[in-house]
Amino acid sequence: MSDRLLIHYKDVELCQQEMAVLKNIHLDIHPGEFIYLLGKVGSGKSTLLKSFYHEVPINEGEAVVLDYDLCKIKRKDIAYLRRKIGIVFQDFQLLIDRSVNANLEFVLRATGWKDKLAIAEQIQHVLKQVGMQTKGHKMPHQLSGGEQQRIVIARALLNSPEIILADEPTGNLDPTTGKDIMDLLYNIRQSGATVIVATHNLNWIDLYEGRVLVCDDEKLQDITEETKIKAEK
Repeated sequence: MSDRLLIHYKDVELCQQEMAVLKNIHLDIHPGEFIYLLGKVGSGKSTLLKSFYHEVPINEGEAVVLDYDLCKIKRKDIAYLRRKIGIVFQDFQLLIDRSVNANLEFVLRATGWKDKLAIAEQIQHVLKQVGMQTKGHKMPHQLSGGEQQRIVIARALLNSPEIILADEPTGNLDPTTGKDIMDLLYNIRQSGATVIVATHNLNWIDLYEGRVLVCDDEKLQDITEETKIKAEK
């Protein structure tokens, strides 16, 4: 594992609507990790993920993500930070009035890509990564839920991010399709990106080895070793 830190939180507090959700967060994340984020609804999982790309501000403590100090980050730098982070939502959030290719082109142009050929090549590259290279002309409603989620992952990969955040990526999918999506995310991690998956599905932990973090009682705990001991028993 690399010594470089992608995420460094020390004594961080996160709030939603002025109520503390997570306190005293200590967290270091390195390149190439596969991390599970567990916890009940309302325990702070999504709040923590959103804090990484500065949608939820840091109230107190030290917070550095991809070399950006989130306590001092300038407004113009937030867009650059977000380009380095790929986000996979449970509810897809694809633009329903345009094709897969047009969805992906929209994101690239919005993040500064101008060269038509480079855009077309990058779209083909990410679609191939997720096994959807023949689906670029389709509209979102012509795709199954699993196919739509693959497109969402392709969208997250467009700017070659160092971190992928997946918030309940299998929540709306049947078990077989969900496993296909987890296979895909695990393989992305093996190519060098760090993947953080918020999930309620504890079965994945047995199938895909990773670090296990839990949000509970306003705390973030690393229970990776406890999980390994239980698995060995």
